[in-house]
Amino acid sequence: MSDLLTTALSIAARGWPVFPLRTGSKVPALHGETRCPRTGACTDGHTKPEQRATTDLDRIRTAWATTAYNVGLATGPAGLVVIDLDPPKQSDPPGTQSGAQILEALCQATGEQVPPTFTVTTPSGGRHLYFTAPAGVTMRSTQDILGRHIDTRAWGGYVVAPGSVTPAGAYRVTDDRPVAPLPNWLQAKLAAPPRIIARPLVARSAPRSGGRRAAYADAALRNEERNVADAPEGHRNKALVRAARALGRLIALGDLDRDEVEQALSRGAEAAGLKPYEYRSAITSALNWSIRNNPVSRRTA
Repeated sequence: MSDLLTTALSIAARGWPVFPLRTGSKVPALHGETRCPRTGACTDGHTKPEQRATTDLDRIRTAWATTAYNVGLATGPAGLVVIDLDPPKQSDPPGTQSGAQILEALCQATGEQVPPTFTVTTPSGGRHLYFTAPAGVTMRSTQDILGRHIDTRAWGGYVVAPGSVTPAGAYRVTDDRPVAPLPNWLQAKLAAPPRIIARPLVARSAPRSGGRRAAYADAALRNEERNVADAPEGHRNKALVRAARALGRLIALGDLDRDEVEQALSRGAEAAGLKPYEYRSAITSALNWSIRNNPVSRRTA
């Protein structure tokens, strides 16, 4: 029995449907839609690898009998959400953070944690964190919702299973503990991704409230936007989170409008050189944390 057949059988034994990938590759070995013969499993229409993945041991033995295919794991049918943390690419500018670093910063900004779970290390030095999907919820695969170099694989996606080998190296299990449930805070982020768009600064038609309080809030908004814009490389995310937490207190007190704060911080982040996928989640998470941990009632004048 070949090592990859053993791998496919062991993955299927966990209840995780598998399908063949090309030898030494991450690409499905099954035919694509444009070359679909419309016969067999595709008689009623093209079936994608996710639909053809199986835990049937006899079918797996037949598929891997003569060819050492790599193993694809269909995450949606397996009831999994896999967080894919990639390292920076060679084409990325110097100082670009890895997916693992961005996820850690997101945890710090929200005060949340990612629990230890079944983990696979990829040949590039990235990591796949496996989680069980919440019951009754269809989780979709995503890209950059949690941050740059962070993708998720659920319905509509797949991962290369541990034991598979590419020219760059092997996918290896580095933490074999039981798969943890997807944390609620991550489920919420993936189900309702933030949609912040930096808009040009426009004059307000009317002041929020009179006196020194309004002047203070306006000054704080301008100063924090400038602090984010002027943050040096390597400190931009920290400056953004600190600014969002500071302004979040003023939102909670009713002195600033949340949309206005999001736009100001987005402008500052883009002026600092951050891309939307790098700042959207950080702003949303830090504001949520600050509002949740500060008084909701307004101060007296």
